[in-house]
Amino acid sequence: MSYRQGRFWQPDVTVATVVVDDGRFLMVEEAVGGQLVLNQPAGHLEPDESLVEAALRETLEETGWEVRLTAFVGAYQWKAPARPGESDGRHYLRFAFAAEPLVHRPERPLDEGIVRALWLSPAELQAQAHRHRSPLVWRAASDFLAGRRQPLELLQHLA
Repeated sequence: MSYRQGRFWQPDVTVATVVVDDGRFLMVEEAVGGQLVLNQPAGHLEPDESLVEAALRETLEETGWEVRLTAFVGAYQWKAPARPGESDGRHYLRFAFAAEPLVHRPERPLDEGIVRALWLSPAELQAQAHRHRSPLVWRAASDFLAGRRQPLELLQHLA
């Protein structure tokens, strides 16, 4: 049965933050499915929060960094391959933001599954493409490098 025939379907709404300092990206190394993968600070939108609030929260929780969002990079839609035991892959709708680091809180524990936060040059990140959690990682980074930026006011949160 398809969505149009009455089956419930809802994409995973996520945020990611492309944090750049001195030409390097702030990334997280996380354990997923028994592998260590690389991702931007990213996670799911929670009930009653704006996309901006989610991006700031996820970045702090996963890296210990407080950041200032500077622009909206883009919205990305991706369907992941099915995992073992699933008949279909999950569908993601990711909103990516550009940010600059403000304050590091190294004493803050990182989210479960996050091994560490690290800074990588674009070349280092691209060289480890086989370790990216998804194709969304490099796409957001390359869009940032290409200068794709939109004002944060483009996103409106109506409470």
